Amino acid sequence: METSAMTRPGRFRARRAARGSMTEGAARAGLAARGVIYLLVGVLALRVAFGEGEEQADRSGALATIADKPFGAVLLWALGAGLVGMVLWRLSQAVFGSSGPDGRKPGKRFLAVVRCVFYVFGAWSVLSFAAGSGGGRSSDQQSRDLTARALAVPAGQWFVGAVGAGIAVAGVWIGVRAAMRSYHDKLKLGELSPRVRRLVDVTGVGGGVARGLVFAVAGAFAVRAAVDYRPQKAKGLDDTLRSFADTPFGPWLLVLVAAGLVLFGLFSFALARWRRV
Repeated sequence: METSAMTRPGRFRARRAARGSMTEGAARAGLAARGVIYLLVGVLALRVAFGEGEEQADRSGALATIADKPFGAVLLWALGAGLVGMVLWRLSQAVFGSSGPDGRKPGKRFLAVVRCVFYVFGAWSVLSFAAGSGGGRSSDQQSRDLTARALAVPAGQWFVGAVGAGIAVAGVWIGVRAAMRSYHDKLKLGELSPRVRRLVDVTGVGGGVARGLVFAVAGAFAVRAAVDYRPQKAKGLDDTLRSFADTPFGPWLLVLVAAGLVLFGLFSFALARWRRV
């Protein structure tokens, strides 16, 4: 009895350590998987900007690119598993709180829930594609279909407008925080040499601003679809990126945004290595 009682704290510490180790591994795998997707989407968008590619510059295009490579099926399953790791990490943040002094605050936990839901859909789409049942629809078609369904329900116009506005605001928030280098609070800066830190800042600021801009524009298109009551005006990632080429700046704005997404992919790899989890 005494021996059992004496070993209980040790078992608890071991379980807590194992959970922390597993959570850290899941987080780093998820960040690396996210980096692969953003890197490929950015490369596909660059090809579109230079008129060299017909692929969709979105997640489905990135997955199709991977599927065409040797051992593509294995890579797809690995990518899906990595995103499942991201889901588990965000879920643990929602339940137990994240690292940092304010990691247990309700606002932080709610944000973790939102991110968890977002990556649930991402992981599901990748795993469905890997299983051969999810590669038929682009992000543009998915956005139009979801918008049409939402507009068809009572108060759907208000709902779509609110969601679009939320995405747009989130995009601005992402871009501003990236420009302010708020990610420094999450990095193990002591492990970075001055040169590596400068490189991380280039990827973090440039990538974060580009990602925020894409979110903000996509949200604006959703608001417009709600106001005009026309679901075809909603745009997925591919159409949102192509819209940058239709501005007075021409394809060069798309080049800058696409390069920024490549940088964000590289930044995700840096987070997978040096982020505090």
